[in-house]
Amino acid sequence: MRMPPGQNQSWVSEFILLGFSSDPTTNRILFIAFLLLYLSSVLGNGLIVTPICLDMHLHTPMYFFLCILSLLDMGSVTTTMPQMLAHLLAQSQTISFAGCWLQMYMFGALGLTESIFFVVMAYDRYVAICYPPRYAVILSWGLCTRLSAGTWACGFFFSVIHTFFTMRLPYCGPNMVNHYFCEGPSVRSLACMDTNLIAMVDLVISVFMVVAPLSLIVASYIRIAQAILKIKSMQPRCKAFFICASHLTMVTFFYAPATYIYIRPNSRYSPEQDKQISLFYNVFTVLLNPVVYILRSKDIKRAFLKVMQRSRLAW
Repeated sequence: MRMPPGQNQSWVSEFILLGFSSDPTTNRILFIAFLLLYLSSVLGNGLIVTPICLDMHLHTPMYFFLCILSLLDMGSVTTTMPQMLAHLLAQSQTISFAGCWLQMYMFGALGLTESIFFVVMAYDRYVAICYPPRYAVILSWGLCTRLSAGTWACGFFFSVIHTFFTMRLPYCGPNMVNHYFCEGPSVRSLACMDTNLIAMVDLVISVFMVVAPLSLIVASYIRIAQAILKIKSMQPRCKAFFICASHLTMVTFFYAPATYIYIRPNSRYSPEQDKQISLFYNVFTVLLNPVVYILRSKDIKRAFLKVMQRSRLAW
């Protein structure tokens, strides 16, 4: 449906998020399952943030970046899950136009920031493995702070563009979003005008914010692989490999579904499939983050045990 010329004002004042099911019994089961997933995600990432903040031995660039990644993950899952949990128990699944705008912006900002931040983490590993003697000099705290601030600034800036072009479209009904939160492609499909131009703008942003960072990560790991192969001793080579394995695992879990959802033709849009894929990278990837990093990091496990011992002594 196209809007008549000159009528570009949104008519819809709220959206209805259809979620996963309309059956009350199914929704109660989903509520318990998703509540456990959400609490596990937040608690697990908190188990990374807490020892890194409290243990001086972990105040290094690698763990500083890991701490920020965990904070981004907690923010991202908290942007979507609490409202979904409320809708699973409530009779109404509505969200105001402003609320949808804010949710889309925050989810996009945190996701775009994380996309760029993986490049920073890849650079950290590149310097650590390729230039170990100069690691502390190159990755000074000043540079770490500027890199982190730059990724946040870029993520929040490009999310403004993405959200602005999506939410300024005319929405004159229907207002039922076949998703569990206000994600750009799902909301944009309800616009009552041709959205090809907006989709192209979104695609350009996605390519710039997904393909470009992913290319830099691949380039970094090509250099890292070359450096690892030059290491003659097996133990240092294995250590270097395990340092990179955690990061590569999370990069794969993050970029694979994000690339599918945001870099594809509109003709391949599938609401049901999108919900499942979004749930994977919004919830399960966040849940896997602490599992991957804590299991592979003896330093974090050791620091966590120290924190627990201090807590017992304090009591």
